[in-house]
Amino acid sequence: MPVQQNVESTGQLPVQKQNRQNETLIKEKVSHILKAAEIPAELRKEIEENVNNSNSNAFLIQLDRILKDDDRYLRTLVDKQHALPADYEPDDLIDLQYKSYRAGITDPMMLRRKAETALEEMAAAARAAGLTLVVSSAYRSYEYQIGSFERWTARLGLKEAERVSARAGHSQHQLGLVADFGSINNNFADSAMGKWITANAARFGFSLSYPQGYEEITGYAWESWHFRFVGIELANFINSWFNGVQQYALRFIHEWEKV
Repeated sequence: MPVQQNVESTGQLPVQKQNRQNETLIKEKVSHILKAAEIPAELRKEIEENVNNSNSNAFLIQLDRILKDDDRYLRTLVDKQHALPADYEPDDLIDLQYKSYRAGITDPMMLRRKAETALEEMAAAARAAGLTLVVSSAYRSYEYQIGSFERWTARLGLKEAERVSARAGHSQHQLGLVADFGSINNNFADSAMGKWITANAARFGFSLSYPQGYEEITGYAWESWHFRFVGIELANFINSWFNGVQQYALRFIHEWEKV
C-alpha cells in the first residue's frame, strides 16, 4: 500500500499559509493607511478592490516601485502640518538652462538637476507643439520664504496670506522640485501653455500641487501654475489612484512609511 505523502512535512502548506497571512496583513495595512490619510470613500473603495483582487495588484506594484526610489524627497510631504528643516537645501541645485524654455519674472533661478532635466524634456515637447514654456519661479530657500510670507501678510493680512503663501519650511519650493509657470495667476489655466502643461505634465513627472476645489485638502487656494516634479512613476500613481490629487497620494505614502 503506497505511503500517503505528508503535505505538512514538505513545507508547502506552511508556506501557502504564510503567504495568505502576508496578503491579509497587506490588505489590512492598505485599508488602515487609506483611512489614516483621510482618503475619500470612493477612492478608498477603488484601491481596496484592486488590492483585494488576486488577479490584479497594480496598486501595490506601483507603490513598491515608488518606495524603492532612494530619492525620498520626490515623495516627501510638505504642507501646513509637515515642514522641511530650516537648514535643508538640496545639494544638486543647478541654474535653469533655458534651452527650450525661457525665464519669466525672475532670473537666475535654480532647480534640482533631475527636475531641470525633466523640465527641459517637457519644454522641448511643448516647443515641438508650437509653445514656449515660461518659468516664473523655482527654488526658494527657507530664508527667502520668510520674506515672501511677510510680504503677503503685509499686503493681505494673515488669514488671507495663509491661503496663498506658505510659511518658511512649509513651502514645496524649498525642495527644489517646483516650477511656477506663466503669469502666476489662474488665467494661466485657460492659456495655451496652461492647457498643454495640464494635459502633458505627468508624462514628464510633474504634478499640479494645488488643484481647483481642494483648498480644504491642500490648505492652499487653487494655483493652476504650480507644478511639482515627483517623477513619472509617482505622477502616474497620483493620476491612476488619487484622481490627480497630489496631496492625497503624498499623505498616503507619508502614513505608509510611518508604520
